[in-house]
Formats: sequence, structure tokens, C-alpha cells
Amino acid sequence: MKKFLIPLLAASALAGAAMPAAASPWININQRQAELDRRIDMGVRNGSLTRYEAADLRAEFHGIARLEARYRRTGGLQGWERVDLERRFDILSARIRYERHDRDDRGRPGPGPHPGYDSDRDGHPDRHDRFPHNPRRW
Repeated sequence: MKKFLIPLLAASALAGAAMPAAASPWININQRQAELDRRIDMGVRNGSLTRYEAADLRAEFHGIARLEARYRRTGGLQGWERVDLERRFDILSARIRYERHDRDDRGRPGPGPHPGYDSDRDGHPDRHDRFPHNPRRW
């Protein structure tokens, strides 16, 4: 009986100790900054962020980086400072996700009400098609 009970208890103890670590992986602050910067760059490259959105996100990113430098000057990061930075990074991450998926006008062809869109494909933007029987529309 002891042969089966001791390995079973050891395995359950290891599994229980490993669960919290797997549930919330801790990411280094520098890795988190690099990941956020990469997401902003990727959004600009693939067109999901306008340059104005990217500039605004980068300004917020650099503000958090300056705050981190100020925190580190006082002799390293204390617990509350790390929590504050993580909260700010979470907010920035949510803003990046929102801005990349907000479907605002980027001047690209495709469905959506933006200048130059031609839903009936007659070669003229839809803003001129509001009065199709007007001979002076173009």
C-alpha cells in the first residue's frame, strides 16, 4: 500500500505546485516592453495602425519607459512599482489591441464608408452616386 500511496502523493504535490506557475506566467518587464513595441511596429507595417495611432501609442509607451527609469533610479523596482508598471503595460496592451482592430479609415480599398470607395464599381466614388440621374455629377 505504501508503494502506491507515496508516489501518488508526490505526484499530486508536484502537480499542485506547478499549477499556479502555469496559470500566470511572469514576463520580464524588458520582454514585455519589447513585445509591445513589436506589436506597434507590426500594426504599422500591416496597415492596421495609422501613423497617428502609432505615434500616440509610442508616446504612451515612452512615457511608461521614462517612469520605469525613474523608478529604477531609486535603487531598483519595489513591489508596488512593478505592479504599477504592469498595470500601465496592461492598459497600453489593451489600447494597442483596440486600435489595431478598430477598422478606422486607412484609405485602403474594401468594404466600408471611406473616401474613394466604389461599391457599384462604376469607376466613380460613391459620394458622386447619390444622384445617379444628374448629368453633371462628374
